[in-house]
Amino acid sequence: MKNNSLILKEFLNNAFNLKSHLMEFFSMNECDLDRFLKNAKMNLANLHPGEALSDVSDFYTEIVGDGHVADLAAWHITSKDYIANTLKLQQRFSRDLVLDFGGGIGTHALANAMSSQVEHVFFVDINETNRKFVQYRAKELGIEKKLTFCKTIKDAKISKFDTVVCLDVLEHLADPASQIEIFYKIMNLTSIALFNWYFYKGEKNEYPFHIDDVQIIERFFDTLQSNFLEVFHPILITARAYKKIR
Repeated sequence: MKNNSLILKEFLNNAFNLKSHLMEFFSMNECDLDRFLKNAKMNLANLHPGEALSDVSDFYTEIVGDGHVADLAAWHITSKDYIANTLKLQQRFSRDLVLDFGGGIGTHALANAMSSQVEHVFFVDINETNRKFVQYRAKELGIEKKLTFCKTIKDAKISKFDTVVCLDVLEHLADPASQIEIFYKIMNLTSIALFNWYFYKGEKNEYPFHIDDVQIIERFFDTLQSNFLEVFHPILITARAYKKIR
């Protein structure tokens, strides 16, 4: 396993070989990749059916196709410094059994799997393409034995986790309060959860898949403040660390 500084260096260098993984997994050349990543955020937003969507999970399982991978990949390539700081955050707290919920293209799960502080990572994502892509990446990086890939938390068959990572996910859920209640139940008193959120659809509706309903958001914050105590960290990012209130 690698030390934390080497893991960060590898991410900042090439995002854990993200571009080559994309080209190999999707059988595309560099020109194809550039087209794949160009306007990825706008293309994903255009796929969203708006108010006609009855179940948010349908969007990520049935509608997005490869678009979600493209959007996430473009963001990780263009926002390396910010994401590197989220990796520093999880290096500060991650240990033993880690749940990575809504893990996307796998940056945080892969980094945790590389860490000597982590025993095993359970990567949970409802999108099958995401799961298969991250499984491919883990094998290419030689860390596949430290990861288990699941569609739901129940599929992991683990009653308690030492670390929960849920970054850039809560704003996509129809009921984020219920989700952090689930996290509460699978954490020990010594467990740490890493959360962030962006309950905003954007100035030009560029994030139509984010929730911004006031009542849903108020219930989320009420649930968060009733069940979790924030743990200070000095890293200047939007993500925060929490432990259960005794």
